[in-house]
Order: sequence, then C-alpha cells, then structure tokens
Amino acid sequence: MIDHIGISVSDWEKSKAFYDAALAALGARMLMTVPLEHTGGVHVGGYGRTKPDFWLHGAGDPGPGRHIAFAAENRAQVDAFYEAAMANGGRDNGKPGIRAHYHPDYYGAFVFDPDGNNVEAVCHRPE
Repeated sequence: MIDHIGISVSDWEKSKAFYDAALAALGARMLMTVPLEHTGGVHVGGYGRTKPDFWLHGAGDPGPGRHIAFAAENRAQVDAFYEAAMANGGRDNGKPGIRAHYHPDYYGAFVFDPDGNNVEAVCHRPE
C-alpha cells in the first residue's frame, strides 16, 4: 500500500551511519542520493532493496512519535538488525523476540534511532 516513506533527521552523518548498518542487516542499502544543487544544499537519500522505499531528509524537525517497521525475511535478520542498530547509536526499545499479542509468529525487535524514532524489524514467518 505504501510506495515510499521519508523522515527528517537532525544529524545526517549520524543517522546515515545508523541506517546504513541497520538496514544492511535486512538486505537494503542507500540506492540514491539527490544532488545537493536540487535540494538547496540539504542531504536527501533513499534506501531500499530494489528501489528507494525509505528516505532520509537531512534538514527539518525530526519530531517525536514516528514508528517505522521494516520487513525481515527471517528471524536471523531481525536479530542482525537489532545488533547493528545498537552498535551504531540505537537505543533499546524491545529486544528481538516473539510478540504473541500481535500473532503467534510475530518476531520483532524495536530500537530508537538517533532522533528518537521507534524503528522496528519484523518477521511474520514461523522459525
């Protein structure tokens, strides 16, 4: 249903390092950056596996309360996402594990990114 989504970040380099590591664990990477001459000097880049689905915008108020869930192909990717995120400036908001209150195979991990966004990796498949 969603084609792509973007968030503003307060520190481009710090957030880029966080998402480079955390999303690499899910098989994604920064696929595109918009030339600075087209953005008024603001860093803008898109992450994805085959096309840019998730965008960072390096200027503006990041704001609280955002939640982003990235799909993982398996539980090992959820674990790797959590470890990479924590090693690159993330803060724990829920270690990897089953969240049976959603459904019996919901395996997720939650972290806060450098701007306090609640970022999740989730696998809906059984072990």
